[in-house]
Amino acid sequence: NEYKSYLRAMSLNYAASLSKYADKGVLGLNENFDEIEKLKEKCKILAEWLRESKRVVVLTGAGISTASGIPDFRGPNGVWTLEAKGKAPSSSVDFIEAKPTTTHYAIKDLTRAPLAEHQHVFVISQNVDNLHLRSGLLKDNLAELHGNAFLERCGACGREYLRATPVTTIGLKKTGNLCRGVKDTGRRCRGKLVDTILDWEDSLPWDELEEADYQCATADLCLVVGTSLQIQPAGNMPFKTKRNDGKVVVVNLQKTRMDTHANLVIHAKCDTVFELVLGHLDRKIDASEVLQLPDNDELFLVKDAFRPPPPKIQSKPRVKRVKVHEDGIVSKADEPSNDPDCKVETE
Repeated sequence: NEYKSYLRAMSLNYAASLSKYADKGVLGLNENFDEIEKLKEKCKILAEWLRESKRVVVLTGAGISTASGIPDFRGPNGVWTLEAKGKAPSSSVDFIEAKPTTTHYAIKDLTRAPLAEHQHVFVISQNVDNLHLRSGLLKDNLAELHGNAFLERCGACGREYLRATPVTTIGLKKTGNLCRGVKDTGRRCRGKLVDTILDWEDSLPWDELEEADYQCATADLCLVVGTSLQIQPAGNMPFKTKRNDGKVVVVNLQKTRMDTHANLVIHAKCDTVFELVLGHLDRKIDASEVLQLPDNDELFLVKDAFRPPPPKIQSKPRVKRVKVHEDGIVSKADEPSNDPDCKVETE
């Protein structure tokens, strides 16, 4: 009974297990909903961009899991919003009982069955609920920046193991299990396994972060789904796609810091958006492949090493437009500018 209470507490407010941290961002922003005709038009545009793109990165947050019964953090009824009022969410489901949503399955299908030849789709998640893996999404196509309640990681070799139940610790603490991997020498690794859930001051897993940065910096389409982008460094990742001259689409009920920079902003529930988008793509949700959790105390290997470092990217020079006045003073010019006295300089 005590453990069941713990499971529910993790799902209902796993943030309560985190260290005290004052700055939890802007809480309780109003939710906005696009009119249905405008929503349909936006989803049609998104479907077209998904068809055309060669490299797609999907950045997900707590908003994609609310339909499964897991509350978000900063919404009107979010965990931290209510916490600030001295309240708690009225209901939730256990992490074990939670099922992947339409959005989880749609994202998985995009990675497993690309819309165009040579199209590559990669997912960056800020969630710890394991629902991306449960949907059938392969670990090779997923970077979990904040950890996973069902994973243990070997600090020596990077292998990750799926558990039957959520870990009972957070903050990269030892679980008591040993790595079962085999070294190149043929000997057992036997590195000590730790949980993967980050506390506030913990560093992000370097290999997952490097891969996420690379995928955003090389994408021609970044799809932001169910996140207010208030947590860094994930909140800045869509800007890497913009710097690559890629498009950014934001799907979120609340306003985000990316809205004024995005090519398209959709205010609607995530599942509604993907149902409409899949309709335009002549796709149906495939919920048949659900990753089964291991039995009892078994550990199932889902990642057999640290990710190899991604290729280095030749960074583009920052471009600024300046105007040289008659007196020789240089000032920044408004963009875009057709003023013949303006010139482009690189930094």
